Amino acid sequence: MKKILIAIALALTVSFAWAQKNEPAENAETRGYAVAIGDDAPDFTITYLDGKTVKLSSLRGKLVMLQFTASWCPVCRREMPNIESDIWQPHKTDTNFVLIGIDLKEKPRKITHFANETGISYLLTLDEKGEIFALYTEKNAGVTRNILIAPNGKILFMTRLFDPEEFNMLVQIIEDELKNIK
Repeated sequence: MKKILIAIALALTVSFAWAQKNEPAENAETRGYAVAIGDDAPDFTITYLDGKTVKLSSLRGKLVMLQFTASWCPVCRREMPNIESDIWQPHKTDTNFVLIGIDLKEKPRKITHFANETGISYLLTLDEKGEIFALYTEKNAGVTRNILIAPNGKILFMTRLFDPEEFNMLVQIIEDELKNIK
């Protein structure tokens, strides 16, 4: 009996260790985010491909959408044409709206090629070391994320992956918020 209990305990220990090691990087509750709706958006300075820099906090008073993406991400490639057609094109001339496409850990040449391949006209920026991504996500979190920041600097809405229903909610929130700013 004692040998059976030891064997069961050993099996449970091994199973628990294996489950911990193979646990997904993102837990279901936070979806891999290190921030939550209602939090102050962590501030950062981003660099565009032309060398221009913008500090997030300098955009207070505007509705800001951060779109984290990467060329190697197939879900990003599916989502980006929708961002282009449903968000960027209708609002690109609205001075109260800013869309910052943030490419994760890639070089400028790769990012330019990626933008051309996806057919987007909104600008992508550099996060070559993933430092900005790390401000918003848990360690080892996956890309394809959108974060909507209210004019007061608070996080208003966040998406993960490309779920059409969630994406449509994002589009609607953007439209509603922009009506409230004017």
